[in-house]
Amino acid sequence: MIEKSRRFLKEKGLFLFLSIGLPILILGIAYYRMGIYLGSQRSIMASDAFPQLSNFYASYHNMLHGQQDIFYTWFGSLGLNYWSLSAYYLNGIFTPFVYFFDNISMPDTLYLLTLLKFGAIGGAFWVLLQQVVRLNKWLIVGLSISYALMGFTVAYSPMMMWLDGMMYLPLVILGIHRLMDQQKLWTLFLSYLFLFLSNFYIAFIIGVFSFLYYFARFFTNPKKYKQSLAAYFMTSFLAGGASMITILPTLLDLRNNGESLTPITQLLTPNTGAWDFIVKSMIGVYDTAKFESAPFIYVGIFPLLLVLFYFLNKKIPLRNKVAYGTLFFILIASVYIQPLNLFWHGLHAPNMLLFRFSFLYSFLVILLAAFGLETLEKKELDVVVNGGISLIVLFLAAFLLANKKKYDYFSGSNVIVTISFILVYLVFLVIYYQRGQQENRFFFLLMLLFCLEAGMNTEAMIRGVQKDWNYPARAAYTQNYQAIETLVNESKAATQTFYRMANLEPMSINESFNFGYSGVSMFSSIRNRHSSMYMNDLGFRSEGTNLTIEYDNNTLIMDALLGVRYNLAKNDPMKFGFTKVATSGAYQLYENNFALPLGILTDKGIYKKDAVRNQTSLLNYLSEEKHSFIQFTEPKEVSKENVVIETEGDFVYYSEETVGEEKVLNWTVSVPANTQAYLSLYAEDTAMMNDAKAEITVNGISREYDMKKVNQYYNLGYYQEATKIPVKVIFRGTPVIRILKPDVLLLDTQAFEKTIGRIQKKGVEVKENGRKVAATVQLDQEQVLLTTIPYDKGWTATIDGKKVEIPAFKQAFLTLPIPAGKHKIEFIFLPQGFKVGASLFFISISSFGIYQHFLKKSKKDQTKR
Repeated sequence: MIEKSRRFLKEKGLFLFLSIGLPILILGIAYYRMGIYLGSQRSIMASDAFPQLSNFYASYHNMLHGQQDIFYTWFGSLGLNYWSLSAYYLNGIFTPFVYFFDNISMPDTLYLLTLLKFGAIGGAFWVLLQQVVRLNKWLIVGLSISYALMGFTVAYSPMMMWLDGMMYLPLVILGIHRLMDQQKLWTLFLSYLFLFLSNFYIAFIIGVFSFLYYFARFFTNPKKYKQSLAAYFMTSFLAGGASMITILPTLLDLRNNGESLTPITQLLTPNTGAWDFIVKSMIGVYDTAKFESAPFIYVGIFPLLLVLFYFLNKKIPLRNKVAYGTLFFILIASVYIQPLNLFWHGLHAPNMLLFRFSFLYSFLVILLAAFGLETLEKKELDVVVNGGISLIVLFLAAFLLANKKKYDYFSGSNVIVTISFILVYLVFLVIYYQRGQQENRFFFLLMLLFCLEAGMNTEAMIRGVQKDWNYPARAAYTQNYQAIETLVNESKAATQTFYRMANLEPMSINESFNFGYSGVSMFSSIRNRHSSMYMNDLGFRSEGTNLTIEYDNNTLIMDALLGVRYNLAKNDPMKFGFTKVATSGAYQLYENNFALPLGILTDKGIYKKDAVRNQTSLLNYLSEEKHSFIQFTEPKEVSKENVVIETEGDFVYYSEETVGEEKVLNWTVSVPANTQAYLSLYAEDTAMMNDAKAEITVNGISREYDMKKVNQYYNLGYYQEATKIPVKVIFRGTPVIRILKPDVLLLDTQAFEKTIGRIQKKGVEVKENGRKVAATVQLDQEQVLLTTIPYDKGWTATIDGKKVEIPAFKQAFLTLPIPAGKHKIEFIFLPQGFKVGASLFFISISSFGIYQHFLKKSKKDQTKR
């Protein structure tokens, strides 16, 4: 074994190293030219970078260091199934490397992980090609670079968790070849298993494609490959069974928490065009990774030439062309036919980052190009040249005939560069086959040409990503990191019971994952939708599919009910009952004297459908009183600058007088004594508010808000004495603001304080420890324990060690009816389906080992005969 490894390293180690290292180098240079490198002032994935991965990876670091449970996290949107979140975001093979880095270094960590993944993608494709085709080693390196840096991987590189799939795809296809040709099963089994465990979403896409690929290859020689059918199905089935340890709990979580399928309402995919595949095959063409994009299918000009040759080459059997051509047809049709498009996305329409299966097209192009190149001889050179001329004609036709408005994202320079590379590649091939140049020297130069082309396209993609999503300043992540961390740690030291916290000026919406505090705000594709939907009813901002939930747009009532004991803020939060207790850097820590515990005792009436409709009715029900906490008043206009005001029924329009200038309004608001005031700026149509900002100044304190995220209530402060306060509002970002006529919500703090006092007497101190929650109660009569722990079917409950059912409150929070007497209560979380999945994991791996053993034994018996 050692001698075999030495021989491999000596003969092929350099080429494997280059297949891994050159994609890293090319991508690293592109990042460097954008000002992104280790320790640079810009960050690849920090702060507000889509989709908040820096904080998820930081939470994984916390988990590896024992600061968080592997199954459940309290640090995302009140509490969340961490096993399912990891199955989508964090189960990649490189993720454990975060163990060696501090959370403050996460931007550099993710930069390194991204480079490593691109290197692994190139290395995996090299492993595939060097085993399934006979090509010059330099050429295999060049094709591996082209695959690693195809348009899809670079354009969608912010979605780091998808890159693992690009690495496993060549290994899965290699496994299929080894199974069909050599009856060797382990490569396919392990590749499938690691693929399924790394990211269930991309695994589904690759799993479907690999199934189709197997049967396409099977069709090329059914007589030869019919003996592989049973082995393929058994290997795939057992690999899938072993992956159920992750996939089954995740699927159940998605089903239980309201994830719905997208209805099919049309046959054709909207916003697609006839020239999409032609235009996006050119070098350096980036439209957008958001909505209305064309698929990213660029994989290099040389593979495009050779895949045409594959289908025009008479030496390749028609049966093969039909088989693989059918795969191409399915993939292309899936872009234009909406039901097929939705199928590849798991029947759930993607939220931006469209055509997430398009990397399959690129993979197939480059693989068939390698198959075609393997058969290329001098006499077929004219076929390649004719294919090149055809491509030139198509690219010129796209430039001349394509709708300029729709295809405004490419230009003549893209066409010229692309055609230039076509001509250069054709010249290279003609020289090689006509003059018989030294093979290694020729293919080495060809590999360098691949690197040049890949580098040009990679830089264009990186600049496109910068325009779309922005590579933020590192300071957005690190500038206040130590201050926030210090105050979070102080809050943990000062409070031994469970509590929640919110940052009024967070470094990102998911920062609670990073610093390890229980928060409200979160962005995640894996979320508890039932909980978020009810939270939206209670005033927190979480609409649509509930990908996001925001702490803003709320009142003192929900701070109390959710146990938000602390606020972090750069300025006084101006909240009744909040007292400054610590300062660090630019931030202060404020403690809420009215935060309630995690559990509150009430009665079974809480389950009635209409018993609780909003936050005030919930507060009244829990206190068993009926207070009118709320009244409304209107702000009075004092002055305005650059504003045209028009009314339409209940709505008001604020328009610019001078285009591009901010709109300024000065109001006064009369606030009664002992009142917390909130300005209401409600936009019925939030689509018009995408870029709208509101800067509100009161009591000398200014805060700027994203109006689409807040959408209604803006805090104006607490006032012990009756007063008239000046309020200055500056609108930016949108030429016209359309909202309901502004009014002011006035919260009676005396009634609020009295009510909270009654509820505090009914509070139950609940101790959380990872995935376990415990409490002890002494009751005179049967009551219901209402918690603000999000309901999930993974929770089980016991009273005095006896398992009991858990009724859900609004499908949002855990509750538990408790009989009279003294009782010990315990909630334990284990993802639903985990035990079954874990059993299948061990059973499937054992079964595969047994199956493999009998196959080997059967093969030996046949050999003896």
